Amino acid sequence: MKVRDLMIMNVFTVKPSNTVKELLTILNTNQIGGVPVVDEKNHLVGIVSDGDVLRYLAPKPVGIAGLVYIIEDGDMEEVLKEKLDTPVREIMTKRNIQFVTPDEEFEKTIRLLSRHRFKKLPVVNRVGRVIGVLSRGDIIHSILKNIISS
Repeated sequence: MKVRDLMIMNVFTVKPSNTVKELLTILNTNQIGGVPVVDEKNHLVGIVSDGDVLRYLAPKPVGIAGLVYIIEDGDMEEVLKEKLDTPVREIMTKRNIQFVTPDEEFEKTIRLLSRHRFKKLPVVNRVGRVIGVLSRGDIIHSILKNIISS
């Protein structure tokens, strides 16, 4: 079985210039946990997840044993509102981005997802354009449909 047999082709993406607020709207509206980040030609340049957003928005521990948190210049709500205007490029994963191609074997994808504990992988074509996404749920569904149910 190939990646092309399992991937979702209706992919939601963001640009590096999109704000964290715009990203959260896309994640929430579509009930997804992350998206590929693409340039103007739809080439993969990063990936960003709900976990990246939470880590960015969380108060930063300082002081003895991290028991004290600093809220920068204002209350938490004001700080969050300000941080929501941050471009995605500031919080996205830019290095060592893992992806698969449509012609790769299903087994490679399982190894990548399990080894790195990713929730999903972008699927890119030969020129690096995002053409799909493959998630852990897609693989579980395929196993149920094609192996257990047959």
